[in-house]
Amino acid sequence: MGVVTLSTDFGWNDPYVGIMKGVILGINPQVRLVDITHALSHHHLLEVAFVLQSAYAYFPEGSIHLVVVDPGVGGERRLIGIQGKDCTWVGPDNGLFTLVLKNHPEAEVVHLNNPHFFLPTVSNTFHGRDIMAPVAAHLSLGTPLREMGPLIADPILLPVPELEIKDKALIGQVLRVDHFGNLITNIDQKILSALFPNASFKIVIGPETITEIHQHYSQGRPGDLMALIGSSGYLEIACNLGSAAEIVGFVSGVELKVMVIRKTAL
Repeated sequence: MGVVTLSTDFGWNDPYVGIMKGVILGINPQVRLVDITHALSHHHLLEVAFVLQSAYAYFPEGSIHLVVVDPGVGGERRLIGIQGKDCTWVGPDNGLFTLVLKNHPEAEVVHLNNPHFFLPTVSNTFHGRDIMAPVAAHLSLGTPLREMGPLIADPILLPVPELEIKDKALIGQVLRVDHFGNLITNIDQKILSALFPNASFKIVIGPETITEIHQHYSQGRPGDLMALIGSSGYLEIACNLGSAAEIVGFVSGVELKVMVIRKTAL
């Protein structure tokens, strides 16, 4: 039967998501379709990459993840399929699979250029419907990805902000803001625990300072900033009954540093 997930920036006000589902069901009526999100950023592809990285691991082996955030639709950008050990990804080659490829160096990447697996008529503005949806449907029927085009070795990769370690500080940055206004950083819990075992530290974000990490959101004082390790395993800056993004004035796509500073001597 197969599982196909859909992640797009289409929203729900237009019929685009439903049309793509109709195309997939027309090819494989038995497929199981799952919506991950249709509120991805239109332009900030690193945010999209982070969302994908945090979601796909919770789906069964063999799932096909269709991602359509495609500001270059109709241009020279390629469409690609990525065959990992446990699942397959389909989408535009614009960097949104950067973290998937970073964490799956064994994956094969295919340029999707075999029209046999497209709709008979391909528009210049809706490749999600005419190319990517039918490709995902054929994959769900068991068609090997390698039949859909040649292997490539140069997929587009975005520069990923790396953590910095300076003296007593670990410096990361906010990667995205979620629907609740929580600021999700690139500071992994494992790195944080390794560098600050049982140490006293403070977290600095913009003009704000936080002095402890809570276990869950309700521990924070209403209206105040707080820090915790979110469900994705990364440090989050949140606000109980409020929006951390509004408090610090975070704007999507703008770099915002987060510093964890040791109070005690190294």
